[in-house]
Amino acid sequence: MKQLTSVFLLTVLLSCAAPPKPEPPVPNFPEEANARGIVFDDRDLNGLRDDGEPGIEGVKVSNGIDVVLTGPDGRYALPYSDDTILFVIKPRDWMTPADENHMPVFYYIHKPDGSPDQHFLFGGVEPTGPLPETVDFPLYRREDPEPEHFKVIVIADPQPKTHEELAWFARDTVNEIIGTDALFGISLGDLVDNDLDLFKPLNEVLALTGIPWYHIPGNHDINFMSPDDAHSDETFERVYGPSTYAFQYGRVHFVMLDNVIWKGFPGYKENNDLPKFRNYEGGLREDQLRFLQNFAATVPEDDLIVLAMHIPLEGVPGHRVPQKDRLFEILVGHPHTFSISGHFHLQRHLFFELPNGNEHHHFTAGAASGNWYRGAPDEIGIPAAMMRDGTPNGYSIITFDEVEYSIRFKASRWPAGYQMNIEAPDRVSSDQLETGIEVVVNVFAGSNRSVVKMRVGEGAPWVPMERVARADPFYLKLKALEKENRPQAWRNSPNPVKSWHLWTGVLPNKLAEGIHLIEVQTTDMFGQTFVGSRPIRVE
Repeated sequence: MKQLTSVFLLTVLLSCAAPPKPEPPVPNFPEEANARGIVFDDRDLNGLRDDGEPGIEGVKVSNGIDVVLTGPDGRYALPYSDDTILFVIKPRDWMTPADENHMPVFYYIHKPDGSPDQHFLFGGVEPTGPLPETVDFPLYRREDPEPEHFKVIVIADPQPKTHEELAWFARDTVNEIIGTDALFGISLGDLVDNDLDLFKPLNEVLALTGIPWYHIPGNHDINFMSPDDAHSDETFERVYGPSTYAFQYGRVHFVMLDNVIWKGFPGYKENNDLPKFRNYEGGLREDQLRFLQNFAATVPEDDLIVLAMHIPLEGVPGHRVPQKDRLFEILVGHPHTFSISGHFHLQRHLFFELPNGNEHHHFTAGAASGNWYRGAPDEIGIPAAMMRDGTPNGYSIITFDEVEYSIRFKASRWPAGYQMNIEAPDRVSSDQLETGIEVVVNVFAGSNRSVVKMRVGEGAPWVPMERVARADPFYLKLKALEKENRPQAWRNSPNPVKSWHLWTGVLPNKLAEGIHLIEVQTTDMFGQTFVGSRPIRVE
């Protein structure tokens, strides 16, 4: 089994053609069967309710569908089934306990018989036995009130498939986050690349940052041997708890949505003994939509709701959320909403109009693993990993200020000011200038609301640049170099895709011989201004 598992995990398989299986039904809760408990002020931080530790009124608790508020004594009651995860929704100014890796502990798994034994390759939840008489959730009050202004680190698709790649992630990305002033971090799925045994060492790496981390699964974080979607998250649940849940910081309410639908283990690849693992699609189940609806009903209208998911709201068939309109109907009563995703290993901003005319902004954040850790290794052995749209691998820093927010991309191991790549010739002749020499700027995390302008030489007038959507020429150049020089020791970068954050301009047709400096300035949709430059020689 070890040998089979190893081969399975390291082999990229083709998409399967198995017919889709019906969506799993909403859990059927027994009539008059309720889980009961209390949310309490854990003043001595021991996780147990001791004398003098009162219940907390008005805290939200959920079974994954229903959302109830605790009473004056902190008590709640919720329906449950034999496959239920009960969880408390962290309220403002309170914190849940955390484990040794700073991962929030906010849930209780009820699986009396444990996870089904379907030869899943990776272990699920051990039998939990009968439901306890009371399922209590400790919270502790922050020493200071929760700030209205705070930062969050957002990482999408770290996706290591081996311990070597996990070490690259640790050195390339996590190392520079250590000591961050962000309140917490969010991981947008594809935490690993099929080897779910890497969950534990990944958590240990992220623990070095010293902040809590909240996770959702991606399509590479599930049990591919599961016959249905309902049991595809058994290993994720064992390690992380519920795959759809919520929590609050300040006036921001975060909803973590597992939007990967597993259509069932379709058998093995023809003429091979390796399981297929592409039998999934993007989407939301009815129980998740009901949870979101119930949760949104508890959120004050003037607060901000942030949805975090793996697969973007919009994309090619199978890689989008078909229930997008239903989701927008749920959000219609909330003027402040925003969503983030990963999955595509590129960056893009989308803007949707809700039924009431409000706007919803969706940001696909790119990937910490870039192009799946492909490309030429640098001087310390880490692959270039540039994403297919010409963006370096990295992560996002989202700053919240009450219900407003701004996004700043951070390229791993690059200076914070590196926010664009300027592609132009190193040398040109005067004759070439007269024919028109194009300058192409890739503004990382730029959108159609970014303003980009260029000048050549200090004191020269700023000239607006034009936004285009095509392959990044710098990435194409890297691909050509790889084709000529790639040794067998590393993997070629994948083919380019259309970049949605390119701008073009033309050099002045009259420049004196010598060195000139191309300067580019961009102001994004949040009012943040970044500058970049590149020398060019005229001969």
